[in-house]
Amino acid sequence: MVPANRYYIGLMSGTSLDGLDAVIVDFDEQPVRLLASASRPIPEALKRSLLTLTQPGDNEIEQLGRADIQLSRLQAQLVNDLLAQSNLTPAQITAIGSHGQTIRHRPSGDTPFSLQIGDPNTLAELTGITVAADFRRRDLAAGGQGAPLVPAFHADLFRIGSANRVILNIGGMANITLLLKNSNAPIIGFDTGPGNILIDSWIYRHQQQGFDLSGAWGRSGRIDAQLLNRLLEHEFFEQAPPKSTGREQFNLSWIDQQLSALGHPIAHADVQATLTELTARSIAEAILNQNIDDAEVYVCGGGAHNDYLLERLERHLGKLSLTTTDTLGLPADWVEACAFAWLAKRCLSQLSGNLPSVTGARGERILGGIYLGGSPKLNR
Repeated sequence: MVPANRYYIGLMSGTSLDGLDAVIVDFDEQPVRLLASASRPIPEALKRSLLTLTQPGDNEIEQLGRADIQLSRLQAQLVNDLLAQSNLTPAQITAIGSHGQTIRHRPSGDTPFSLQIGDPNTLAELTGITVAADFRRRDLAAGGQGAPLVPAFHADLFRIGSANRVILNIGGMANITLLLKNSNAPIIGFDTGPGNILIDSWIYRHQQQGFDLSGAWGRSGRIDAQLLNRLLEHEFFEQAPPKSTGREQFNLSWIDQQLSALGHPIAHADVQATLTELTARSIAEAILNQNIDDAEVYVCGGGAHNDYLLERLERHLGKLSLTTTDTLGLPADWVEACAFAWLAKRCLSQLSGNLPSVTGARGERILGGIYLGGSPKLNR
């Protein structure tokens, strides 16, 4: 019989809003055992609401309140379906680690904040499982960026003493984790800039497709050097780590501004090719700036399926090897969801979940709030 409270569930909904991911993992085995996984698209109406909430607008509190509950109901449905598919019960799950959906991430200024929605109370109520959520704000309270959070998981799972590794997550935004074989070296991690966010947004606008399958549309166009140079002038690329970013800085409005400033039209496919090149160039330059000549680069996240993007990235990386985390035993699609299951485990164990060398926080902190599942034991 499987012992109760052995497994953890990770829930992830990224900046690109391409869907909701869920995993069930067993951390008692080494390496981590992925028991089950599933994805579910976000309904169009909810996706539009979430996209609207990423930018200032009217009636925001009302919209936020509705989207908060709608998303948590979708999360609960996915969790319950995944449990049924796996022949598991809520009693066999210690906790759900829920990233939620980021609608604003402003880690700088006098009042830094980051807001993820997807009500953990509703999720706990509808699944009967304890939920750990709201992982970013404690790091922000301690002076950090609140992002990226996955490098701590990368280090726990992928660091070895015989090789220098870079774990590259290409989600809506892209981030890297530098894992040096020297165990005394600090772990370095930061957002490099846009991952899939601009590529996905552009094809959604013009072809109503959620993503560029294998990068085919980007490959069909030509990279516009003038536009690329303008995009690479964004101040974020010049900032030193620790740093993080989101839709607040990289969005279609910014692209439209850059296109207008050019003064001449560019074919839509050429813009797509250029946006793909922007992602590849900014990632490659961030990695090469670390000056690790023998680094092994492992890709995870949705960008691992964009063949054209990976080809451009491989070209810019030169002699550095490039493959996916599948070769390390964890499929590229599920690394980030597994990371939030791991953060839930850390939270319930009262262990730190952040890396100050990555986020810039004043020290290690226990991340996340806990929302207990099940019914209370009443005193009689």
